[in-house]
Amino acid sequence: MSELTGAFDAVAAMRRRRGLVLSVLFGLLLFATTTAVSVGALDLALGTTLAILLEPVGIDLPWAFESAQSAIVWSIRMPRVVLGLLVGAVLSVSGAIMQGLFRNPLAEPGLIGVSSGAALAAATMIVLGSSLIEQLPSPLDQLALPMAAFTGGAICTYLVYGVSLTGGRLSVSTMLLAGIAFNAIGFAALGLLQYVADDNELRGLTFWMLGSLGAATWDALIMIAPLLFVPIIGSFWLARPLNCFLLGETEAMHLGVSVQKVNRIAIFVVALGVGATVAIAGMIAFLGLVVPHLIRLAVSPDHRIVLPGSMLLGATLLVGADAFARIVVMPSELPVGVVTTMLGAPFFLFLLIKARR
Repeated sequence: MSELTGAFDAVAAMRRRRGLVLSVLFGLLLFATTTAVSVGALDLALGTTLAILLEPVGIDLPWAFESAQSAIVWSIRMPRVVLGLLVGAVLSVSGAIMQGLFRNPLAEPGLIGVSSGAALAAATMIVLGSSLIEQLPSPLDQLALPMAAFTGGAICTYLVYGVSLTGGRLSVSTMLLAGIAFNAIGFAALGLLQYVADDNELRGLTFWMLGSLGAATWDALIMIAPLLFVPIIGSFWLARPLNCFLLGETEAMHLGVSVQKVNRIAIFVVALGVGATVAIAGMIAFLGLVVPHLIRLAVSPDHRIVLPGSMLLGATLLVGADAFARIVVMPSELPVGVVTTMLGAPFFLFLLIKARR
């Protein structure tokens, strides 16, 4: 009886800890969001920002603001912050799904080739299709590059998936090797496009490949947001199967998990989400690798907290990194991928050294 009581107490303590961690992460997310909206070429007081954000819901705060300040917040900064929240959440939860699927702490979304495929299609559009983009009517001219990148990511994922099928069954190890091969082909083709690009094309290509949230508009968000919500919603269904995968695929099958079905759904939601993020924000590295590890180190490997925790922390980190990228070299702007790489690369080396030991 005492053992049963102890087990119930342990479960209750884990639930309280999980709730506490998620609450803290949500508070950090709100703080990062408000701060990111406040900083920029025209800094706003935190109270002014809150007054602007809460006015549409009928909450009047004592801080006054001008119409120009409200226009800056809602037309320029909020689309960028919302995009950062969605992209950070999708990249991080995609990394957590990939690591759970491969049972490998060094796995990340780019392994299946979707990032390189999307990058290659976008680079082709920048270098070879610039005249075509200029002839398109608005807003199609602004959406041509994201749609090309998404199409390239989807095609590359489909090819990797087709190569990985053996007798109608998906081989995860073969998919990993195929992803590495397609990544090599994609980056080789990117190098060729960089070689033939002129100065203006090369500048735009380089900035886009390093990642940026500068293309955020409400029109672009309306088109891309449904795709970004797919991995976020799918992660809630994948939590339990990925917990079973921690024991191995055979043990997961004995526990009633349809391994092939989980593999297909996980690859689909990751490919769709990452392809959409690359299409609108470029290549943002290391977020999907680092964030799930931080959650595991802080709490536990239970995917019921790793997946939502990764979404919250990833969104917080990307919004904060973008705010830093906007203000550190004003009036210019750093690519946000540079900031995330500066944070993620040392952590990646730490993981390699730890795994070697």
